[in-house]
Amino acid sequence: MAIRGIISTRFLALELFVVVIGINMFCNFHGVNAQFCQGAALSEIATICSKSVMPSAPVTPPSPECCSAMKLADLPCLCKLFTKEIERVLSPEKVINVARTCGVTVPAGLQCGSYKVPPRA
Repeated sequence: MAIRGIISTRFLALELFVVVIGINMFCNFHGVNAQFCQGAALSEIATICSKSVMPSAPVTPPSPECCSAMKLADLPCLCKLFTKEIERVLSPEKVINVARTCGVTVPAGLQCGSYKVPPRA
């Protein structure tokens, strides 16, 4: 059972690495960069906040570094970059919840990939 968990964790880390590289390549190819989406890039959020925003991970409070990245991010812009492939590794719902936990104002109704941001409860 422990070996299965180690393999699963290593596979997830490899998948995250591949997606981060893919996000960077997609953004560079399509001219989407820090000038287009000001602040932290989607790849930075994926790397710095990985424990809090991965779909298969348990709900984990964001680290101070993650909150710093979220506060710099242009979430409405970054939300436009979410594709089905990216959502396999980054949960848009968790990204929004982490941003709100970090004190970032996220407008209700914002479409973030397949997730539509609800009003704050």
